[in-house]
Amino acid sequence: MSVPPTKYEVPIFAVEKPSKMPKEVTSQLKGVVSGKMMGRMKKEAVKCPMVNDEVTFLVCFTCPSFLRRVKGVVHCAGLQPPAYYKPSRK
Repeated sequence: MSVPPTKYEVPIFAVEKPSKMPKEVTSQLKGVVSGKMMGRMKKEAVKCPMVNDEVTFLVCFTCPSFLRRVKGVVHCAGLQPPAYYKPSRK
């Protein structure tokens, strides 16, 4: 199985207040990520190039386009937008 090439390299940044997470995302990551790490990741976000909006890192992590996270940068294949994306109200 070959890994698709990286189309976007998106920096991760910290947010003051974590936004609401869909229950599907947290239940999907229950056995994969520890509770402490999940709490830390809820306070991180990325500017998703697929939806042109700020998305929490856990939503990005469950996206089919997510390839890897290296040194504060997400490598994105740019194939599909996140499945659990909810537009932010401004």
